[in-house]
Amino acid sequence: MSATKRATVYLDARLHRALRLKSAETDQTISDLVNDAVREALAEDADDLEAIEKRTTEPRRPFEAFVADLKRRGRL
Repeated sequence: MSATKRATVYLDARLHRALRLKSAETDQTISDLVNDAVREALAEDADDLEAIEKRTTEPRRPFEAFVADLKRRGRL
C-alpha cells in the first residue's frame, strides 16, 4: 500500500451521511470511497487532457463560421 497523508475535508452533512451508509453497505472505509472517487475524477481529467493534446494539430475554425455553416446546411 502506498503512503497515505491525512487531510481535513469538510463535507456537506447529507453527503457525509451518504458516504457513511455506502461505507457500511460496501464494507469499505470512507477514506477508500473518497480516494476512489478522487482517483476516478483525476483519471477522467487526464483522459480529457490527452484527447485535447492529440487534437492540437487539427485545423481551427472560428465558432461563428461553424454556426454559419450549420445554418447554411439547414442543421440549425
